[in-house]
Amino acid sequence: MDLGLAGASAVVQGGTQGMGRAAAECFAADGARVAVLARTRADLDATAARLLELGAPEAFGLQADITHLDEVEAAFRQVAQRWGQLNILVNATGPAGLGNFEQLTDAGWQETIDLGAMGMIRCVRAALPLLRAAEWARIVNVAAHSTKRQSAGLVAYTAAKAVVTSVTKNLSLSLAKDEILVNTVSPGSFATEALRGWARSVGIDPDDLYAIMEGIEQHFGHPAHLPRAGDPAEIGPVIAFVASRRNSYMTGANVNVDGGSDFT
Repeated sequence: MDLGLAGASAVVQGGTQGMGRAAAECFAADGARVAVLARTRADLDATAARLLELGAPEAFGLQADITHLDEVEAAFRQVAQRWGQLNILVNATGPAGLGNFEQLTDAGWQETIDLGAMGMIRCVRAALPLLRAAEWARIVNVAAHSTKRQSAGLVAYTAAKAVVTSVTKNLSLSLAKDEILVNTVSPGSFATEALRGWARSVGIDPDDLYAIMEGIEQHFGHPAHLPRAGDPAEIGPVIAFVASRRNSYMTGANVNVDGGSDFT
């Protein structure tokens, strides 16, 4: 499907791995210019090279730690100097935040909220002048299905993602006058590097999506109707559509991509 992205400009925060990279690759394949924002230069360079191979007319890395406001602002100044406007912002970075309520210290809470929620807020704030300058603009924030399906061991992570969902809904209202569409995509259990790392730590084959889902059900009580975890490549096209010009009227939505669950 042609998403109408030829010549469009996109920034994917957290775009060097997992679901963010999957979305960035979809943008590139559809002819968009793509900047990926992350902390590690080697990952940025490797991702940009791959995006060029896939068809992006321009791809580059923005090295920034989203917990540092000055680095976020400097990254978007680069975008302003290079493009002058921005059609798409995707915020895909997720925090760790593992631990039960009584195990988490103030520092653990602050770190999780700062990375998982405030990082998104900083990027949206820095990107808004560029989004307003574009002919059309979309913001897609990646949240999590755990905001509707609680687990004791994910209390901080879920809280951070709940902030993302709430702020996204509010932005869809406040930015409607600018015709900037703002939506959330909420993934279930996808075999990102973080989830694969967890699988290794508990003795599960990180390449076996069925075994990973069995482990998630046992450890977190979050089974899906489908008997396996998702591959990040399966959610990239969903993010890309929600962020694209083809999505012309959906805003304020929370799109679940979770392999089937008992909530709507």
